[in-house]
Amino acid sequence: MKILIDNGHGRETAGKRSPDGRLLEWSYNREIARRVVASLSSLGFDAELLVPEDEDIPLAERCRRANLLCSQLGTRNVALISIHVNAAGRGDKWYNADGWCCYTSTGQTAGDALANYLCQAALQNLPGHRMRFDYTDGDPDQEASFYILRHSSCAAALTENGFMDCQRSCDFLLSDEGKDAIVQLHVDGIASYVRACA
Repeated sequence: MKILIDNGHGRETAGKRSPDGRLLEWSYNREIARRVVASLSSLGFDAELLVPEDEDIPLAERCRRANLLCSQLGTRNVALISIHVNAAGRGDKWYNADGWCCYTSTGQTAGDALANYLCQAALQNLPGHRMRFDYTDGDPDQEASFYILRHSSCAAALTENGFMDCQRSCDFLLSDEGKDAIVQLHVDGIASYVRACA
């Protein structure tokens, strides 16, 4: 299975930073995404960055890239995970919102199973951290009409890995422990999903 890791947002995207400027989402996401790809590759999985560029690649182009691989390999043989950091405001001040969550598009989709494995891995790798799960439809993922989820043909999920404008969350995300945990939860969740699909 081809695993596509999307690192959402580019260096010129406005905002998308912690109030103190220590966490820039475009840079942070790319560091995490590169580490996830490297770790999955070292385990023998076929993983690559959907967006190797530092620039903000339009969502339509990201979906085009993913769907091109779907047409070549088959939609069941491609999975897409988009990595993000959440925010309660616009980067102007600190808030108290925190927690980890995973999104899929609305309704029952191929991304639900992928999200389930990511959520399980988050519970294991982020002990003591708030999980922002939504069980109203029977599974823990939240649902939203995010473009990359709606317009990708393959199983797709989007993770929000804590809040960049929550002081304690930001400190954790920037720590070695935090980075290792965020990387590992993605590796564990994706690996479990791929093995289950084999």
